[in-house]
Amino acid sequence: MTHSDNDQEMFPLVDEAGNIVGAATRGECHGGTRPLHPVVHLHVFNARGELFLQRRPHWKDIQPDRWDTSVGGHVDLGESVEIALRREAYEELGIDRFTPHFLKKYVFESARERELVFVHLTVYDGPIRTNPDELDGGRFWSVDEVRRNIGQGVFTPNFESEVEIVLEEAAKRHILSSCDN
Repeated sequence: MTHSDNDQEMFPLVDEAGNIVGAATRGECHGGTRPLHPVVHLHVFNARGELFLQRRPHWKDIQPDRWDTSVGGHVDLGESVEIALRREAYEELGIDRFTPHFLKKYVFESARERELVFVHLTVYDGPIRTNPDELDGGRFWSVDEVRRNIGQGVFTPNFESEVEIVLEEAAKRHILSSCDN
């Protein structure tokens, strides 16, 4: 089966405060005109302080074959950030019983797109079932392993732009073991 992203999928357009100001297709949002559209990220830690990362499949239109945030996806037109976060977590990892902690929102820009990113973290030790229609597997990484691979072309630029903030917050919340801080 050949996979591809749906270029006609509709996304909300937002201002930097997150207010909806319009709508555009995925193709328009990722085609270089860079209208600002909202996305959700969920960083999933286990009780040992390891961070789950997903591998993006080769057919993705943005950053194929790179390791990325545990859960990441677009907010659909007419959908809240909270609903999108739970939908994406279930679609990508099969998890639905978790407590998300909002960390921050920021604008991420690349040559192809602009995203208003809503960043969350959670601690989760239940089963994870990666969806092959969404990603190319995933695994837990130690914090040391993550830090060693930053800047090596292993991760998406978006993940690298926020990982230190996420790790700092996880340390504050005593999620990370003392040897990984």
